[in-house]
Amino acid sequence: MGWIETESGGYSVALDGGTVLCRNAAGRALKQVPPKIKDDAVVVRLRQLAEWLERHERECGEQVDTWLVRSLPVPVALLARIWPDAAWQSALRDLVVAPVAADGTADMARAGFLRDVDAEKGAGIVDLDGDSVRLECESLLIPHPVLLEDLDDLREFAVELGVEQRVEQLFREVWRRPDEVTGQQWQAYAKGKFDQLRHATARAMTLGYRVRGGQTLCPLVEDGRALEAAFWLGADYPEAEAYTGALEWRDKDGRRLPLAEVGPVAWSEGERMAALLYAGRVVAGDEEELR
Repeated sequence: MGWIETESGGYSVALDGGTVLCRNAAGRALKQVPPKIKDDAVVVRLRQLAEWLERHERECGEQVDTWLVRSLPVPVALLARIWPDAAWQSALRDLVVAPVAADGTADMARAGFLRDVDAEKGAGIVDLDGDSVRLECESLLIPHPVLLEDLDDLREFAVELGVEQRVEQLFREVWRRPDEVTGQQWQAYAKGKFDQLRHATARAMTLGYRVRGGQTLCPLVEDGRALEAAFWLGADYPEAEAYTGALEWRDKDGRRLPLAEVGPVAWSEGERMAALLYAGRVVAGDEEELR
């Protein structure tokens, strides 16, 4: 971004990423914006722009993460419109995508790393043979990694290509449902101790999850069906000692699903939520250090 003269003092400012740079009338770069011009209209507008760009980049990443977690087909026409935006492109570039047929099924054999989207030419990818090709389709699927066959091989290939995904996909941890499970609640992450309930709820919100009625929640979609994973944290007052409880999955009507009916994406994301929260518990070594 070019230099812009401030309204007073002979200074010029510019925006570099999220940082406002400043130079004096002689053209010498300064370490920081002088206090006497911090309220200058030009400086204020640049700082507001920097805040907006940071927020926009975060929101783009969150939206792409939602498409991935819910394994929703995304129209190529939409991707073509947002691709020129650097924030959207950064979130989408190098994700593994697959063309979606008219009947809604994804052709995973033609999957590849997204490199370009054009309204007329379609989506440009590097396929799994290392060739640059164009996909002629109306929608693309951004598959959850638990749906990808030979995930370890894909990860190795991504390293060879120098792929860097801003939105976690290939290197996102996945959990797979055991072959034989019964009941409606998964107890693998129960009895995790937190000195105060507010420590657990704060961790949940920091990780991007909602907390309601003593549970942290993760909205999900599996095969077009709206679901919700719920992990018990506790419902006492915020300063009370708390212990984690069961992880369960519910449909849109609040009915608990038998564990054997939970699909691969819903299981992986629900267990991922529980594992991330459980990792913040107080362990025996921590308690001894506090004494």
